[in-house]
Amino acid sequence: MPALRRPSRATAIYLVLATVLLAGVFAVRQGPAAGLLPEATWGSWRSQEVLHWSAHIRVNTLAHAAEAEIHMGKAESITLKAYGEDAHGSTNMDPTAFTLTPRGKLIGRELPAAD
Repeated sequence: MPALRRPSRATAIYLVLATVLLAGVFAVRQGPAAGLLPEATWGSWRSQEVLHWSAHIRVNTLAHAAEAEIHMGKAESITLKAYGEDAHGSTNMDPTAFTLTPRGKLIGRELPAAD
């Protein structure tokens, strides 16, 4: 029976470094680290009206991420950050629920008023 060969120390170090690098790339592309990407990787802000709210949305060109600032005049605002997965939020004054996808699509729906 042939003897099993143990990987050399250099091979083990390279495997560990490759694993750490891969985890770091995944965190930047999909996870919360997308917020740490340089400003130059973000596209320009675009304006959109959702229901009766004004929204400013930008998408990251490197990572799977988008950010949105949603306002109803100066009365109320909400910020959503979709880093790798959809972000959800709702407002109180005018009950509205928002969903932002990492591709920059913003969806709003009115919630029933609380009595």
